Amino acid sequence: MESAKQGHPKGLYLLFVTEMWERFSYYGMRGLFVLFMIKALFAGQEDAQAVASNIFGSYTGLVYLTPILGGYIADRYWGNRRSIFWGGVLMAIGQFFMFFSAMYYQTTELATYLMFCGLGLLILGNGFFKPNISTMVGDLYGPQDKRKDSAFTIFYMGINVGAAIAPLWCGFVGDTGNPEDFKWGFLSAGIGMLLSVTIFELFKDKYLVTPEGKKIGGLPMKSEEEQRELGTDEATIKHAEETKPRSIVEIIAWVAGEIAFASGLVYFADLDIIGAIIYSVCIVLPAFIITDRSLTKNERTRIWVIYIIAFFVIFFWAAFEQAGVSLTFFAANQTDRMIFGWEMPTAWFQSFNAVFIVLLAPVFAMIWQFLGKKSMEPASPVKQAMGLMLLALGYLVIAFGVRGLDPEAKVSILWLTGLYLLHTMGELCLSPIGLSMVNKLSPVRFASLLMGVWFLSTATANKFAGTLSTFYPDGGTVKYFLGFEIANLFDFFMLFVVMAGVASIILFLLSSTLKKMMAGIE
Repeated sequence: MESAKQGHPKGLYLLFVTEMWERFSYYGMRGLFVLFMIKALFAGQEDAQAVASNIFGSYTGLVYLTPILGGYIADRYWGNRRSIFWGGVLMAIGQFFMFFSAMYYQTTELATYLMFCGLGLLILGNGFFKPNISTMVGDLYGPQDKRKDSAFTIFYMGINVGAAIAPLWCGFVGDTGNPEDFKWGFLSAGIGMLLSVTIFELFKDKYLVTPEGKKIGGLPMKSEEEQRELGTDEATIKHAEETKPRSIVEIIAWVAGEIAFASGLVYFADLDIIGAIIYSVCIVLPAFIITDRSLTKNERTRIWVIYIIAFFVIFFWAAFEQAGVSLTFFAANQTDRMIFGWEMPTAWFQSFNAVFIVLLAPVFAMIWQFLGKKSMEPASPVKQAMGLMLLALGYLVIAFGVRGLDPEAKVSILWLTGLYLLHTMGELCLSPIGLSMVNKLSPVRFASLLMGVWFLSTATANKFAGTLSTFYPDGGTVKYFLGFEIANLFDFFMLFVVMAGVASIILFLLSSTLKKMMAGIE
């Protein structure tokens, strides 16, 4: 049995490797996805960039929406282990569909059909995989174990080791300038997913245990005894026993409300169906959870903290995820990628953030630890406000780098490098801290579902990111976003400076109130 006070349990490193290969699969495919659409599948179409932006936004949005479904099924029926296995299997099959789509890209109708089948399986599989593996990291530790923040930082490094390697390898074999080669990048992503599932299945029974040696991630707890064993508060257990669960009629009413809300967004706000589903679920589902009668006053207060911070996180990821769309357009068309006579593949830029994460995560962990010893460590909301401000600074840097730039000119690779460095620093202030915070604030019986809600903010942000990317200057056309004129790259990047900067200031002003609401957690 692992010590509760020294080092980390071996199960953390198993989850590290499992997540590393899953992220290799995801980011390997994502690094090529937009390039595949504009250079192969839709090459020659006048609106190829806009079409690719919308498909990318819908895909990445739905990828982070389905963790709600996966979290619910895991909490109620399957448990974490079974959900992770079947999620991984579905994602592997989805990657192989992408491989066949790229193989037959010249037969547009067939290739498009295969691509959407692959995307559907990736979306569904990720829903089962993503929230459950994150939940299991926290379950390796006792309720009051102070190693959780450190554990999530280590786990986050695993995510980014995979994300760093993936675009380098998949870009090397897939982004060669020959559209025939995209299939090898997608094949590599599929093999990476199979490795993830295999490693998890081989070692889960040996290493995924609590500090007391009991297996974690099995079937959901159902009895009062199981809840007490996991440290659930007696008052919470008594409150849950005395509170009746929601009736079928009530659940149907909520589902009907969701359908009506989504329909209203389609017909009155002129949103596409996928966008309407994502945005409406982002509002209706959190409302459904927070009104659950089994919640105590303290639990409900802590869930509100998750919701408030998740709202601000939307603005962070909507700007950050331009890396997969508009910043990929910028890297491909207006960045000088020549290095000593060799042209770097566009997909390699997708590795910059991940490489910086791996290099800087230990530094940030040491900084937080040092400040903690001096009783100077910022509260989680303050760290996340800092993350938003660093994101805004990254866009401010590149905005001045392209100011007055001729549409046909190319800029130094250093501008994008500086942007990704600042964005990485912002991410380290926001994302791993958020995962740890959700795990600590969530009631045990809603752990995976609320982790899904956290990812729901990322779903909303990714769909919003795809929408914002359609405002990328193309062909000299002036575009408008909420009255904000976008005539050139400077205007486009300043849009994100304003959005992230304002969100940062508001979150900072709210931080003291949020800290009080988190009483007893930090």
